[in-house]
Amino acid sequence: MRVLAAMSGGVDSAVAAARAVEAGHDVVGVHLALSRMPGTLRTGSRGCCTIEDSRDAWRACDVLGIPYYVWDFSERFKEDVVQDFIDEYAAGRTPNPCMRCNERIKFAALLEKAIALGFDAVCTGHYAKVIEDADGNRELHRAADWAKDQSYVLGVLTHEQLKHSMFPLAETPSKAEVRAEAERRGLSVANKPDSHDICFIPDGDTAGWLAEKIDMSTGDIVDETGTKVGEHPGANAFTVGQRRGLKLGTPAADGKPRFVLEIRPKENKVVVGPEALLAIDEIRGIKVSWAGLPIAEVETGGEFDCHAQVRAHGDPVPATARMEVGGDQADAAGQLVVRLTTPLRGVAPGQTIVLYQGSRVLGQATIDAARSLQRAEL
Repeated sequence: MRVLAAMSGGVDSAVAAARAVEAGHDVVGVHLALSRMPGTLRTGSRGCCTIEDSRDAWRACDVLGIPYYVWDFSERFKEDVVQDFIDEYAAGRTPNPCMRCNERIKFAALLEKAIALGFDAVCTGHYAKVIEDADGNRELHRAADWAKDQSYVLGVLTHEQLKHSMFPLAETPSKAEVRAEAERRGLSVANKPDSHDICFIPDGDTAGWLAEKIDMSTGDIVDETGTKVGEHPGANAFTVGQRRGLKLGTPAADGKPRFVLEIRPKENKVVVGPEALLAIDEIRGIKVSWAGLPIAEVETGGEFDCHAQVRAHGDPVPATARMEVGGDQADAAGQLVVRLTTPLRGVAPGQTIVLYQGSRVLGQATIDAARSLQRAEL
């Protein structure tokens, strides 16, 4: 096949490209320029998409003997990922920029361009697995190494996108093996640190970065009964589950710490309460998509058992789910309603919920509402 290898400049994408070459595919490497003013150097393992990363990707392609290009996606990244991140926080939600990047850049803009240029597939260094069922339909599954599994952030991939996705690291049992393989192949990125945190906020100070882009104004902090217990400098600076930095003037009746339960940007209020009320039992999701063909229950509107995961490195918990069509808050495709058998803490609107059956990724939705059944009774 003609394969476009997305080269981040890290060890995973370099080894993935090497395996694609070794498998006999016609491979071309491409690095995505996502910033018009990239930093020259990374700060340890923080950030990505720097000039250094671009050069590391070029060196890897040179060793592999494949063509190398840099594609400028900076404007689309700014609009579809960075601005979306700002808008979501301004609306009191907690977005996941990695999901948006995979959805709108790596497996939308990049894949669209690749197919237009005659490529059959896009190859990345993600740890995830694509399996074909008996009818040849592709399904997304967890990688062999669950510790490194990245299927959560790929939950936004559609049936059509999976047809053109290649993950050569799917069966790799550990990251140590990937680094050892890179060393054997003479790739200079063998010992390069993994990137983490938000790539466009390399210093990790999300609150400080947002403060320069979102208007902040003082407002009330109220408890779960609506009683004012303090003031805040800007509701958007808080996240659900936060405990520190509340500076409450009125202590709780039981003397125990209080946590952020909800952010209400339209009212400019932050709602706090006891830790017990952070336990979420029910989640409603919008912008639903299915990774591969939907299971039968989705088509019929029936309830199905699954496991739900709300963070990239979070533990999946048992749940039941169903699609609900209609209602003022539902979008055209309907809402995903998930009842958690094991409650989760600190779930916030804007996060992504991904559903699994065994190792298979069923699909995902953006969390529109998360509630504690205990709180609903107060």
